[in-house]
Amino acid sequence: MKILVTGAHGQLGTELCRLLDEKKITYTATGSAQLDITDSKQIDSFFAREQPEVVYDCAAFTVVDAAEEEPGRTINQAVNVQGTQNLAIAAEKIGATLVYVSTDYVFDGTNQADYLEGDTPNPRNEYGRAKLAGERAVQSTMTKAYIVRTSWVFGEYGKNFVYTMQNLAKTHRELNVVNDQVGRPTWTRTLAEFMLYCVNEKVAYGLYQLSNEGSCSWYEFACEILRDQNVKIKAVESTQFPQKAYRPRHSVMSLDKAEATGFQLMSWQDALHEFQEQIK
Repeated sequence: MKILVTGAHGQLGTELCRLLDEKKITYTATGSAQLDITDSKQIDSFFAREQPEVVYDCAAFTVVDAAEEEPGRTINQAVNVQGTQNLAIAAEKIGATLVYVSTDYVFDGTNQADYLEGDTPNPRNEYGRAKLAGERAVQSTMTKAYIVRTSWVFGEYGKNFVYTMQNLAKTHRELNVVNDQVGRPTWTRTLAEFMLYCVNEKVAYGLYQLSNEGSCSWYEFACEILRDQNVKIKAVESTQFPQKAYRPRHSVMSLDKAEATGFQLMSWQDALHEFQEQIK
């Protein structure tokens, strides 16, 4: 099976490539320097030449606040919308399977219950709008595709909340962390494993939501990250940390559909502890 990984140098892409290496699965890895997904002619030429059978699309613009204003807004649209459309069209032409990663930010966070895959999206920031447009581009173009929504991603290869808290704890004895935004943390390893699982186990094509089990606030997440550190963590409201982009207050997505495939999920606490042991 010929496999292509786009965005292979990012946080998720690097994790996915590492997992493929461990399983001794051959693949082609590309970053923006090797394959510009915003260039439709380059994408068409590459796919016609290489004929990938499975495309794991890890390429994304994920700087949420920067997406609210130029030049980030244009980059956000080019990568997350047009780039996704280009990949979907090229993959469909050759009958390839596409795995596209989306976000909990397609929801507005006003739901009290867990969000289901079929709930009506209502993104309230530019990043969420672009990722939703990417979802719809895949759905309207592809015959064989998986869309995987995820949230609060952390992992070894890139900037994320775990590293931020660990670094701040080195220089501060007290930290303020928001306690009025609730979601599900996701270890990149878990997400990468699910992406492979869908393809390898021939799971039904469609839209899935995938994070680690359990939910928490950013404050609770921080407390668990720094559970062994001599630092005081204070719960505060989001208004103390104004940001350009709107953040959903409750973006907990149901994992029932993913778990119904037979995929085994560990809790976010266990995932965090395993990750922290790994990077020691």
